[in-house]
Amino acid sequence: MTLFGEVLLIAFIGLAGGIAVGSGMVAFLVVLDIIPRLAQITRSFSKIRAYEAAVVLGSLLFTWVDFSDAKVHLFPMGTAFVGLFAGCFVGMLAAALTEIINVLPILAKRVGMGSYMILLLMAMIFGKVFGSLFEWLFY
Repeated sequence: MTLFGEVLLIAFIGLAGGIAVGSGMVAFLVVLDIIPRLAQITRSFSKIRAYEAAVVLGSLLFTWVDFSDAKVHLFPMGTAFVGLFAGCFVGMLAAALTEIINVLPILAKRVGMGSYMILLLMAMIFGKVFGSLFEWLFY
């Protein structure tokens, strides 16, 4: 394979991976109804376009920051401020997941796996644990 072919293959794999991850994230946000739920809780339906724009622009900005060698030197309170926003995001995502988790028992009963519900949950838990350990230790 030539150098051009290798570069083209790597670019294709990178683009395909980005599309897959981006599509999964968008589907995840849409299925969980995070943005409309946030607007409902805060009673700010008029600002829903701003919420959507913030999610898209935040994704683009932090993707660029991740790929660039940009360094941001923050004082300790600045780091705490960024951590506060990251914690808010994770907290809202966890709250949305707790609302949607009711889908698992219904789905298990409909496909006839009601008696295997504990195994299904354990498979999800161990998959997350082993995937995280692999990420931290080897990647």
